[in-house]
Amino acid sequence: MTDFAALPFDADEMLAGLARWVVCESPTHDAVAVNRMMDLAAFDLARLGATVQRVPGQMGLSDSLIATLPHPRPELPGILVLGHMDTVHPVGTLEVLPVRREGDICYGPGINDMKGGNYLALETIGQLQRAGIATPLPVTVMFTGDEEIGSPSTARLIEDVARRHACVLVPEPARPDGSVVLGRHAILRFALQASGRPSHAGNIPEKGASAIALMARKLLEIEALSCDAFTCSVGIIRGGQWSNCVPSACEAEMILQLKDPAARDDALARLQALTVPEGDVSFAITPGVARPAWQPGSGCKALLGRAEGLARDLGCDLQSIVSGGGSDGNFTGALGVPTLDGLGVRGQMHHTLQEHIWVDSLAERGRLFAGLLATIDGPPA
Repeated sequence: MTDFAALPFDADEMLAGLARWVVCESPTHDAVAVNRMMDLAAFDLARLGATVQRVPGQMGLSDSLIATLPHPRPELPGILVLGHMDTVHPVGTLEVLPVRREGDICYGPGINDMKGGNYLALETIGQLQRAGIATPLPVTVMFTGDEEIGSPSTARLIEDVARRHACVLVPEPARPDGSVVLGRHAILRFALQASGRPSHAGNIPEKGASAIALMARKLLEIEALSCDAFTCSVGIIRGGQWSNCVPSACEAEMILQLKDPAARDDALARLQALTVPEGDVSFAITPGVARPAWQPGSGCKALLGRAEGLARDLGCDLQSIVSGGGSDGNFTGALGVPTLDGLGVRGQMHHTLQEHIWVDSLAERGRLFAGLLATIDGPPA
């Protein structure tokens, strides 16, 4: 048994530490709340001896953390551990999704996506330090706070930091069977705007043209475009101000997931065809932030091969998938920096009020993460 496999990870102790993070609610659009979570993480990183740089937030979003762990050769291109501290759950979600354990399952907002993985990464670093196991390469930990909305304020920062590293490890949630992620589909976000004609809904409804009704028709058409090559999904809609007014404006937000990168032009053309004016009402589609497709190269595959070997040493058969749903690994993988994603805890139902992890996966995945940090000795190729 290798040294890292014998590290005394204790899932119960890890869960107690993780719970401190989970009860610090941190929805993306609440910069104050996310920064409270960054305070906690900065404290825990400082306890590990890290030099913590706090990068001020942009666009009204939270700060980011870039923490450098001590290493005798800090000039070497090292390992970047990349995670996000924002969640999709608004402050107050703890009232309906409290942190609670039922057997080997623990529930909580953001516990799976992705505070569990971020916490086990720090626990792993601490375990290696206490065991006197030096990492061959320097380790940097980067936490951002806007991943759940496409990383509009941090994408360029992530890319700039990643370029200085030999590889990137992303502790996003593992699949329930423990599979890691080697490649992700491109994700494009769009704003939808329907413009109607206002009128009094009680006296002269026939004089108006409802922007909400127009949007409803368009949403059905948009979601009907989904096929094997790409999918369209609308997740937010806002419209109207008064129930007795025919609404003149309605907005929505959608995501286009490109399973086949070659289908991009066709998908965009089909969406644009839906914007043909209809008299004096109109429908517009405006591009927003996008995540590039991550198609793994030889470096990513070499990194996976190392993880597979370490998993075998631990008695596991590690599988990999190309995933839907974006992560900040899209940016680093698309740059050509060797990236391995989905290294976090095993769990299910993230982004819902049933979000949970399997507690025993904290130690299980911690040992795999320790093996990677303890054995990667250069750029994977």
